[in-house]
Amino acid sequence: MRYWQVLKRNPELAKMWLAQVISLMGDWFNTVVLSTLVAQYSNGSGLAISLFLMARFVPPLFVGPFTGVIVDRFNRKTVLILTNFLRALVVPLFLLANSPDMLWVIYGVTIIQFCLSALFEPAQSAIIPSLVKEEDLVDANTLLSITWSSMLAIGAVLGGVFAYFFGVQASLLADAATFLLAGALTVWVKYTPEQRQKIGEKAKREDTSFGEGVRFALKTPQMLAGLFVKFGQSFGNIDTLLTVFATQIFIMGNNGEVSLGIFYSVFGVGAFIAPLLMNWLNDGSVARMRRLVIVGFLALCLGWVLLGNAATMILACVAIFFRAIGGSLNWTYSTIIIQKTAPDNKLGRMFSLDWMGFHLATVASTLAHGSLVDLWGAERVRDIAFATGIVSLLPLGIWLCTVWYLEKREVTQPYYESLPVSVAGD
Repeated sequence: MRYWQVLKRNPELAKMWLAQVISLMGDWFNTVVLSTLVAQYSNGSGLAISLFLMARFVPPLFVGPFTGVIVDRFNRKTVLILTNFLRALVVPLFLLANSPDMLWVIYGVTIIQFCLSALFEPAQSAIIPSLVKEEDLVDANTLLSITWSSMLAIGAVLGGVFAYFFGVQASLLADAATFLLAGALTVWVKYTPEQRQKIGEKAKREDTSFGEGVRFALKTPQMLAGLFVKFGQSFGNIDTLLTVFATQIFIMGNNGEVSLGIFYSVFGVGAFIAPLLMNWLNDGSVARMRRLVIVGFLALCLGWVLLGNAATMILACVAIFFRAIGGSLNWTYSTIIIQKTAPDNKLGRMFSLDWMGFHLATVASTLAHGSLVDLWGAERVRDIAFATGIVSLLPLGIWLCTVWYLEKREVTQPYYESLPVSVAGD
């Protein structure tokens, strides 16, 4: 009821939320189908799976400097609509990949799709503060986070079952249709002329280059802290190992698509529960959310260690559940920290930096996991998971030191007084 009331008080958020529900359902149809298809066409190659994931994660590293500037200079609603419609046109191109010889098509189309997603995601995160009342910002972001999680829990299972009964082609066409419908719903979101004019006027008065955004982040320790969270947690990206566990260890369905759907569904349940539980301890302050992120990093470490010792599919699901709790907490609260720390006319560039850091660490993790699977063999995938848990202790340690430093700094200088003048004034 709490989150239902948030939607009632913020009707424009409700429209954006509904578009997200529809789009995310199709996303998981796409993810499950293409992951199993790559595994099938490559005979289970860990490197091939990693290359597919890299095709999703690398584009934001190259287009990030441009997407952040676009989001801060142009109408964010228009950006969201265009990226949805363009993805609806791109996704059907996956149908050309109908044999192992056409595996390259999956990689190529994925790169195009995620170049568009690299523009969509910062725009969506940046527009949210303009669509909700300030006191609802934490609950609004939590709602979007648990929606992603619940649609993962539902969509992943449905995607696996749908692909099993209706095939790859039907799943991909369904994904394209959801992008089209999400774009149409976004048209009805009221993003007022006053808000657009405010952004436009600031863009004319101030330097809106990517370099200026980087300089702002570097001189704002609170912002650097917010930008570190997704970067730090992504040195243990889960996708490659989930695919290996599903398609080569705990196989259900024709090629493991059912077991992969179950794993992603369990991940979605954990990600759904985490912010709902922790919000009872969250007073909405940046300082409190930093401390809750510590819990997130601890859950990440626990999940990896458990996965490294998972002898059965049930134990693997328990491990994935804890890994999801940590990831969801960190994702939700780091997003809100950034929204509360940056002025509106810098949010696009801050979220593009956030996504670039996330994808940089994810690419490194994906390459490492794929290479280790090919080097050690799929039968040692548990050892790889356990080693990832050991590595994840490093970002936990860095975050503990960061929280200590910022809290010590803010004891003598209140939070908003310690921000640059352009932020504190906003």
